[in-house]
Amino acid sequence: MKTDYKINKKTETVILTGAGISTDSGLKTFRGSNGYWKEYDVKELARYEAFQKNPELIWEFYKKRIEKVKKAEPNKAHKSLFEMEKILGENFCIITQNVDDLHQRAGNKRVFQMHGNILKAGCIECKKKFKLDKIDLKQDIPLCPLCKSKLRPDVVWFGEIPRFMDEIKNKLNRVNLLIVVGTSGTVYPAASFVQIAKRNKADVICINLDKPDNYRFIDEFHPGKAEEILPKLADKWLS
Repeated sequence: MKTDYKINKKTETVILTGAGISTDSGLKTFRGSNGYWKEYDVKELARYEAFQKNPELIWEFYKKRIEKVKKAEPNKAHKSLFEMEKILGENFCIITQNVDDLHQRAGNKRVFQMHGNILKAGCIECKKKFKLDKIDLKQDIPLCPLCKSKLRPDVVWFGEIPRFMDEIKNKLNRVNLLIVVGTSGTVYPAASFVQIAKRNKADVICINLDKPDNYRFIDEFHPGKAEEILPKLADKWLS
């Protein structure tokens, strides 16, 4: 296994993060979450059809998630990615499947949240988006401050198109090094990013508790917690 990668300001570096990077911040994944969310059928709730049928239930579920995110703090893995961005500048970006804001709170600016941001809400009619401090979350179904229609969590649900796909494809077409952190490689289209990077002759490094489903495309795999492994590797890569 290679451990001698060196990254400099000319290295086009893309980070792909999943739920695993935030588990050390106290945000449990839906897979293997020891039943934390067992009272909810998450796959059924994360659909626009479910929101249409029972918006109050959907908001009940997301308000609990929102409170967890607000209480969480960026961990050492998040902070190490900020240090990488400070050095690499425009040749660095994060593509995240996570809807929390821990990358941004760690200091990162170049972040593509392909599945949206749980700390925002969008109006189903006028399509305006609002930070949560601009709306009344005490309402069972929060309403748009402008047109009084229903608000929905500003996240991408099953069957909806992920965001920033044009920008992401552009980054993957130019990438030299793809670093995958805390993702199982099962959710598409993010799971395909590894293959796209390999087609473009990039090296792929993965940090995850278990081997991802797309392991055969990985050049270097580091099993374990992102908070423990990523900071040490980042120091080596940038030394």
